[in-house]
Amino acid sequence: MARGARELPSDLTELGASALSAAIRAGDTSCVEVMQACLERIDRYNGVYNAIVSRRDSAELLAEAASADAELARGIDRGWLHGLPHAVKDLANAVGLPTSSGSPLYAGTMPAEDDLAVGRIRAAGAIFIGKTNTPEFGYGSQTYNPVFGATGNAWDPALTSGGSSGGAAVGLATHMLPVADGSDMMGSLRNPAGWNNVIGFRPSQGRVPSAWEGDVWYQQLSTDGPMGRSVEDVIRLLGTMAGPDPRAPLALPDALPGYDGYRPRGLRGLRVGWMADYEGYLATEPGVLALCEQALARLAAEGVAVANCRPAYDLARLWETWLALRHWSALWAREHYENPAERRLLKPELVWEIEGGLRVTGQQLRDAGTARGDWYQALLALFGEYDLLALPSAQVFPFPVEIHWPQEIDGRRMDTYHRWMEVVIGGTLAGLPIVCLPAGFDPRGRPMGIQFIGRMGQDRELLEFALAWEAVTDYLTQRPALRDST
Repeated sequence: MARGARELPSDLTELGASALSAAIRAGDTSCVEVMQACLERIDRYNGVYNAIVSRRDSAELLAEAASADAELARGIDRGWLHGLPHAVKDLANAVGLPTSSGSPLYAGTMPAEDDLAVGRIRAAGAIFIGKTNTPEFGYGSQTYNPVFGATGNAWDPALTSGGSSGGAAVGLATHMLPVADGSDMMGSLRNPAGWNNVIGFRPSQGRVPSAWEGDVWYQQLSTDGPMGRSVEDVIRLLGTMAGPDPRAPLALPDALPGYDGYRPRGLRGLRVGWMADYEGYLATEPGVLALCEQALARLAAEGVAVANCRPAYDLARLWETWLALRHWSALWAREHYENPAERRLLKPELVWEIEGGLRVTGQQLRDAGTARGDWYQALLALFGEYDLLALPSAQVFPFPVEIHWPQEIDGRRMDTYHRWMEVVIGGTLAGLPIVCLPAGFDPRGRPMGIQFIGRMGQDRELLEFALAWEAVTDYLTQRPALRDST
C-alpha cells in the first residue's frame, strides 16, 4: 500500500468517507486501494447481510478508480467524494444501474438520467458500485422484497435492518460503505439508523429537493438525506445533496456552509423536551424508553436541561391525518393496481394503501392539510420552551427478519402494517429537520436510536448538536461482531 506522512489502518474500510477523502489527497492511499478494500469487504460479508444489490463488475470499478487516480495526478479533483465507492438506494435512479425498487415489475429497469441528489453525488466524484437494498417500493420499515430478499441487521443478521434505507444503514454499519444516501417518508432514514447504530438525518422540508416528473407542489412527505458513521460524514454528504434547483419550486433557497463552518454546539443550558411515548399514547416495547432515558442522562451530566413534555394536540387526529396523506400518496401505483396481472405482484400492504387512496375525498385532504398545519403550530409552541424535541427512533427493538411487521406491542394490537412506526410521523408531518443518533443497546445487544427534532430550517444548528452528542458519548465507536460469508 502506498504510504505518505500518515499511517493508516491495515483495513481501509475502518475509515469513513471524510478520512478516506483526506488520505487520498494526502497521498497516503489511492482510489484503487480504497476501491479494492471496499470490494473485498463486500465479498466477505454481503452474502450474510445482503445490503448491496445490483453490484457492478469489480474489474470495471477498479478501472474507474484507476481513472480517478489519474485525474488527481493531472490536477483534476471532482470533489470530496472523488474516487470513493458509493451505493445508491434502490428507490433512486442512477445511470448505469438498474432501478428495481424491490419489485418484479421494475426489476432490471435502466434509468435514462440520475435523480437530482444522485447526480450531485456523482458530480462530487463518487464511483457508483451498486445499489442498497430496500423494501418493495419502500413500503414498510422492514427491508425485504421478492427481487433481492431480506437485509439482515448489522448487529444480528437474524433480525431486521429496518427500512426503507435498510441496505444503506447495514452497508454503513458493516463498513461495506464509507457513507450512504437514503430517503425518508415514514422514518426511513431514522428507523434503520437507530437499529444499526449509525446516524440518519432527515433534513428540513425543501433542504434536499427532488425534481419529480409529475407533482412538485403537494406531495411533500418524503425527502432524500444522508447517513453516516460520523457526524462529519453526514454533514459533508448533506452539503453535497442540498441546495435549490429550478426544477424544485419549493426548495429552500439558503445555502448550508461547508463542514469547516460547523462547530459543536455548547451543551450547558440547552433545553431538550423529551416526548417519550406521548404519555402512554404510543405502544412501546419495554426497555425502549429506559434505554433512551439513560442516553439522555449523559446529556444532563453535561448541563443539558431534559424535561418531559407533550404537544397540546389530539394524537389520534394526527394518525388519521397521516393515513389520509399516506393513502393519497400511494395513488402513483394505481395503474399497476388496475392491471390484474400486475396487482398480483404488489405486496399486500401497497394494495391496501392504494385502495385507501381511492377512498380519500377532497374534504379529507383539506382536513388533513389543516390538521397538519395545526400540528406544526403545536410543535412551534413547544419550541418556545425547548431548543430540541426528542423521541425514540422506534417503538420496538429490531425483530426477527422473517416477521414482516409486529402484530402487537406490549399486548396492544397493531391495526395497520405501519402502526408500530407511529413514533416517526410527527417529524415528517411537521417538515422539521431530524437527526437520529445512537442511544445504546439493550441487554440482548439490540441497538436503539433517539430522534432529535430541530426548528424549521435549522439543519446546521441540529447537526452542531449532533457533533456535541458524538463528543460526549461512545456509541459510535462500538462495532458489531460480523459473520463472514467466505
